This record gives sequence, C-alpha cells and structure tokens, in this order.
Amino acid sequence: MTEAPPVVLVFAGTDPTGGAGVTADVLTLASLGCHPAVVVTAITAQDTTGIKQFTCTETELVVAQARAVLEDMPVAAFKLGMLGNSEIAAAVASIVEDYPDVPLIVDPVQSSGRGDALADDMLDGALRSLIIPQATLITPNSLEARALAPDADTLDACAQALMSLGCEYVLITGTHENTPQVIHRLYSNMRQIETFEFERLPGNYHGSGCTLASACAASLAHGLDPVNAVDEALHYTWETLKHAYRLGMGQHLPNRLYWAWEMDEPENDDET
Repeated sequence: MTEAPPVVLVFAGTDPTGGAGVTADVLTLASLGCHPAVVVTAITAQDTTGIKQFTCTETELVVAQARAVLEDMPVAAFKLGMLGNSEIAAAVASIVEDYPDVPLIVDPVQSSGRGDALADDMLDGALRSLIIPQATLITPNSLEARALAPDADTLDACAQALMSLGCEYVLITGTHENTPQVIHRLYSNMRQIETFEFERLPGNYHGSGCTLASACAASLAHGLDPVNAVDEALHYTWETLKHAYRLGMGQHLPNRLYWAWEMDEPENDDET
C-alpha cells in the first residue's frame, strides 16, 4: 500500500475560474505531494478581472466541515485563506486552538488582486486578536501588512507589530512595491532574518497569494523548518508565475503543474 501523503486542511473560498481560492490551494498542495482537505468558507462569483459578489458560508457549517475532517484524518498543517467575516474567523480560531502543535499558515486575504473587498469591516480586528496570535507563519503582501498594522510607518515596523501579536514568522511579499526586483522579507524573533530576491515578471496574476501560502503549508507539512519551507515555497511560486497562462480577459493564472507540462513536452525527433 502506498504511504499516505501529509494532509493539509484549507479554510478558503471558492473561485469559479479555478485561478484562486480553494482550487488554487488544491492544485498547489497536490502538486507538492500533499493531500488537500477543504473547508469552504465562502462562495464567490468572480472572473479573472475581479469579484462580482460573494456570500459567506454559515458559521455552523464551517465548523461542521472542519470537525468532520479533523475527527477522521491526521492533519499536518492548517492553511487559512479567505475567511470572509469576523464570525467565521472566531470559529476557525477556536478550532485551530485545539491543535497547537499543527503549523498554522495564514494568508490574510482582504481583497482580490484587483482590490475588490473579500471581507467585512470587522475581519481585520478578528485576525489581529484571534488568528495571528496562533499563527506559525503569516504571508501578507505589503498592502495587507500595512492594513493589518495601520500605525506602522515602514514594512519593518509592520512586521514588528504583527510579531508582537504572537505569530512566529512574518513573510511580507514585495510584488506590490516599486522595486526593480521583487524583494520578500522574512521576520522572526522581532527581527528580519532572511531576504529573498526574484526577477520581476511581467503581467498580473490571479491567485499568486493563495499559491504561496499553500506552498508554505505543504513544505511545513513535509517537515521542513520554516525558513527552508518559505524558501522552497517562494521558488515554487515564482516558477508557477513564470509558466502562467491567460485563459480569460483579466489576470494570468499561475501554472501550479508546470513541472508536469514540462515532462509531457515531446522530445525532438531526429529521425528522417
């Protein structure tokens, strides 16, 4: 019998395009050798240009989905994406609190890539008070970091503020910053511990944040330490963007299975 892969339990919303949300998480986790288990927190109507509307799942159903998995499967990591409202955030916080030894990776989703809101006004407070204090790693982009730490005047100060809430590691991604190279900064123990620089790719991407956070969760589920897990996840995510494709009229979609496409490319036939 084949050895079972590690289980990552995802809390996230749906995306009918398959570019972001639970589909992005499932593709990423499967690509990186994990078994994805999914709790749907919201249903969205969106395309590659933006959000049309969304509705949050009833909190009781969110809890029921999670408990059904946790009482049946050994979960190696939690990954939180779109939570939608403060009630769901509180319920999820209560669930993960029962599993303090399971790594918790938080993608603090507040809006779509275009800037459309994906949360109510109370969610930031719930993230700060209930979710981030339990987090092993949070992966905000620079805009999200500033929103979560509104009193901070620099990204370093944002990271300090977020770590002061109790999370172990903060990865602030630099895609939204006006720099020639994309610079990602990893913080822990109230200081910056690593810097990762990547070539800035052209175009905009739908679901890159979901991909990165899920890749971090996969690496942690496989037993990597957080610094190496982030390193592996960033390189994987960059490759998915390098090999991205465009199916709709908006953003490109990361190719989470780029390595399989490369394997399927036909070899040159030199026979005449």
